[in-house]
Amino acid sequence: MFLNLDKKEIQKTAAIDGGREELTYGDLVVLSGEFFKVLPHRTLIFIMSRNSLGALVGYVAALSNKIVPLILSVNTEVDLYEHLRDLYQPEYLWIPTELVDKYGYKKVFSLLDYSLVKTDLVAPVLHDDLALLLPTSGSTGSPKLVRHSYRNIEANAENVSQMFQITPLERAMATLPMHYTMGLSVITSHLYSGATLLFSDKSLLDKEFWTMLKEEKATSFTGVPYSYEVLRKMRFFRMDLPFLKVITQGGGKLREDLFRECVEYAEKNGKKFIATYGQTEGTARMAFLEPEMAKYKIGSIGKAEPNGRLAIIDSEGNKTFEGEAEGEMIYYGENVTLGYAMNSGDLMKGDENRGVLYTGDIVHRDVDGFYYVIGRMKRFLKIFGLRIGLDEIEYLVKSNFDTDCLCSGSDELLKICITNFSLSESIKNFVVEKTHLFHKNIEIIYSSKIERNEAGKACLKNY
Repeated sequence: MFLNLDKKEIQKTAAIDGGREELTYGDLVVLSGEFFKVLPHRTLIFIMSRNSLGALVGYVAALSNKIVPLILSVNTEVDLYEHLRDLYQPEYLWIPTELVDKYGYKKVFSLLDYSLVKTDLVAPVLHDDLALLLPTSGSTGSPKLVRHSYRNIEANAENVSQMFQITPLERAMATLPMHYTMGLSVITSHLYSGATLLFSDKSLLDKEFWTMLKEEKATSFTGVPYSYEVLRKMRFFRMDLPFLKVITQGGGKLREDLFRECVEYAEKNGKKFIATYGQTEGTARMAFLEPEMAKYKIGSIGKAEPNGRLAIIDSEGNKTFEGEAEGEMIYYGENVTLGYAMNSGDLMKGDENRGVLYTGDIVHRDVDGFYYVIGRMKRFLKIFGLRIGLDEIEYLVKSNFDTDCLCSGSDELLKICITNFSLSESIKNFVVEKTHLFHKNIEIIYSSKIERNEAGKACLKNY
């Protein structure tokens, strides 16, 4: 069975939802078997996910029965869902029961809060190694999917469990969405370790989230940079949370001042702060910073995770594994996924990456072998010969001004979207000073809010 769940203690609680309903590991085994009675053959299924027990059962049952799921948010825009459905031809959908009528297909059976419905589509031929499909981004509306193998998922679970020293006693807040690679990594790694998941679909601003975290004695929390920006405003670093032992961060670069605050909070309160790095293409996690080193390496993503290896290839094509260097980071490991899919025909493809991932991230490796992300290869503009890193500008603006920020543009104009209009002129002058661009080459755009998806990533298509 998937992650050897049938070998876990059957009475041990595997997951608890916001309504305090529980599933044991024995329940997961039994319900996966019920799924197989109805759907005994290998096929493609869309899981319209939310953080609930029903969605979890669908994921576990699919992987256990060699059914390939594409996991999407239940809030996926209708146009994108229909495009993906027409492109990939799923034979079944696993959806919240209250939405069955909305999707318009015949219900086959129900478990917990979810139902299986059969489409009138014929599933494509699937490669034997193909286990899971995830979108590359929840913000762009792209039909491009990442193809995961069974070994990719197992390797990620093993590595993360080792990185975080997860035991069956852990109780992890599963707040990041299931369709987001890091959210799924939290789920998979804790199931692998026989731990307990605390599912919440509530925002960090919701009182019910904090009630659950405290009453269920959560031992760990995983967030993205935006999560920690929200937590700071909520005075999280002054909260008394005696059962919370580990806070982890991934999903992008954390501002240096916020990184330092996390480190200081952890050190002062006897907790661990673990910064991580990953991509969907690497099955979520590929590097981590050991908590003992966090205060000495502020802003670093650390080194390769267990059983992985990192390298840098510079602008001249030289590849190095040690020593101070700068260039594109490469990751080697069994969690590197099979490749991409752009249409149903691609689901027949095997392993195209062979365990090697060119990340597209520009990094610096210091003399001690610790890695720091500088920016994205594709997130650069070149204006009048000046190389402008969009990630760097966002970081500088948010670090020096009280505003959210998102940068875009062309090789003629840098566009900076901010949420505090009163700072427009100050920010423009600041960026001119930092970049040496002319005022006319910088446009400040005001928005009351930077739209972000459920994983906290900016919705770039809106700007």
